[in-house]
Amino acid sequence: MSALVTTLGERTLEEVQGILPHEHVFTDTRQGEPPGFGQGNSEDVEKLVVPWLQKLQKQGINCMVECTPIGCGRRVDIMKAVSEAAGFPLVVATGIYREPWIPQWAVDASGAKLYEWMKKELTVGIEDTGVRAGWIKLSAGDDGLTAVEEKILRAAARAAKECSATIGSHTIRGEVVLRQLDILEEEGVPLDRFIWIHTQAESNQEFHMQAAGRGAWLEFDGIGGSPADEDYLGLLQSALDAGFGQQIMLSQDRGWYDPAHPDGSTFKPYTYLMDSFVPLMREAGLAGWEEQLLRINPFRAFAR
Repeated sequence: MSALVTTLGERTLEEVQGILPHEHVFTDTRQGEPPGFGQGNSEDVEKLVVPWLQKLQKQGINCMVECTPIGCGRRVDIMKAVSEAAGFPLVVATGIYREPWIPQWAVDASGAKLYEWMKKELTVGIEDTGVRAGWIKLSAGDDGLTAVEEKILRAAARAAKECSATIGSHTIRGEVVLRQLDILEEEGVPLDRFIWIHTQAESNQEFHMQAAGRGAWLEFDGIGGSPADEDYLGLLQSALDAGFGQQIMLSQDRGWYDPAHPDGSTFKPYTYLMDSFVPLMREAGLAGWEEQLLRINPFRAFAR
């Protein structure tokens, strides 16, 4: 049986009302791991984040994919504490961000070592948290994959195949996405196990269609930021008109507690999509797609 692997155990489709596939609870994007990097008190994070998760539950969203990988201050212990305090399951990631955020240990590691590390986090657990990773989060440079990024991608492909896990990549340029798809095909990974994170950042929609035509997921996940809601609606409509409604996900890339700031920075509420964008979808005659886009598709994309 397919299920989401979360901080609160496995969840079947029948147990989820709605899923946000790209959000953050705790993230530190400073380069070079400066003093205080990735440091935080779980009680402070809970105070900031838990009330918003509870509001999200009232909107009919009761699961969220947390997208912070190694290189961005990942703290699964804090994510677990927040999840338990809110009674809200989070799907957390193994995987590593792009250069120059890749830590030296990963630069030095062989592909085989990286594969074993990801496999362990997917099957046994992350550090001493008792939480298994539910998916693999990667990234790629705008000018193409570096040698280290390709090494990580190929290791992720091996782990994904063995553990029935999805790979999602923060990739801005469509040409780079197509190269990632080529590599995954070489490694024998079905392309419906790849999520193009931040699809909206590529202005040439032909790349959207090419990636979806090969089986990849399109994730329009900056809703509530840039571009404007009307532009997101246009991207969504174009993908639906092209027949890719079974491969689209919507999210916001919002939150989060940032230890680079004394107060955890300015939190961007998780509730924007349901408060503002879903009503816009309804006005555009797309109400019939809500179940598919906000529940069925993200479950199928991340379930193992």
